[in-house]
Amino acid sequence: MAVLLIAEHDNKSLKDSTSKAMTAAIALGGPVDILVAGHSVRSVADSAAKIAGASKVLLADDPQYAHQLAENMAALILELSGKYDAILTPASPSGKNYMPRVAAALDVAQISEIVSVDAADTFTRPVYAGNAMQQVQVPSGTKRVITVRPTAFKAAELNGTAAIETIGAAKGPGTSEFVREELSKSERPELAGARVVVSGGRGMQSGENFHLLEKVADRLKAAVGASRAAVDAGFVPNDYQVGQTGKIVAPELYIAVGISGAIQHLAGMKDSKVIVAINKDEEAPIFQVADYGLVADLFKAVPELDEELKKQGY
Repeated sequence: MAVLLIAEHDNKSLKDSTSKAMTAAIALGGPVDILVAGHSVRSVADSAAKIAGASKVLLADDPQYAHQLAENMAALILELSGKYDAILTPASPSGKNYMPRVAAALDVAQISEIVSVDAADTFTRPVYAGNAMQQVQVPSGTKRVITVRPTAFKAAELNGTAAIETIGAAKGPGTSEFVREELSKSERPELAGARVVVSGGRGMQSGENFHLLEKVADRLKAAVGASRAAVDAGFVPNDYQVGQTGKIVAPELYIAVGISGAIQHLAGMKDSKVIVAINKDEEAPIFQVADYGLVADLFKAVPELDEELKKQGY
């Protein structure tokens, strides 16, 4: 079974989600090629070539792929699809944008956000906000179009030596164009890949109060997240959101402050290795998944936590 893995990157560096998706790709049992499509991305291709398990790297370096517009990416993937039995990519905003178009053009059902490869034709994926797991089997002879939930897989080793093959750009439909992007800049780790995440919910009461969490996060070199309730209330930007309709995270430590633990939020963080919850409501659902729970007023507990971390040298 030949497999094509589409790399996730920002035209400068390869995302860790790619090496995690490679673990899923390898489990399918066939040779895996990695497609790096972007603009001025030779360094990204060099990084992809180091992922263990890669047979070769296909480098499509062209301005039309600079922002991975769905129409242009789909045209390229479809041009290559005849050689492959399965096409995978991380379940990122970018991958979720172009993969449904690929699946529709191939007239197959996309298999979204798999968390395990049970066999070459059988996969497990979460449904009902992660409250149930669904096993999906692909009919014989059907091409597989798959998005992979990176937090469910370990990253492949970076000791490979795959060859890099330059390929031409596909003719895009020209039906869309890039207008602009607005990027938030932070010295903190990226939320989706952080080892520690400190998140706040509606209990924070205002955006100004998030500075309490930011102090703790900076001591722990952590990312700052939020529940949808906090985002909808305008406390923090959308890119802070953790949950079913936000970012899926699985850090080594997740600290939930003032978060009740609605099912949609739990779907985005319950795979964290250690979960700590601070909430004044002892009946809050978050305590059902927490490894450590503190029933307390966050406006007292968080400054005390910050002070204790300071004493410990953080």
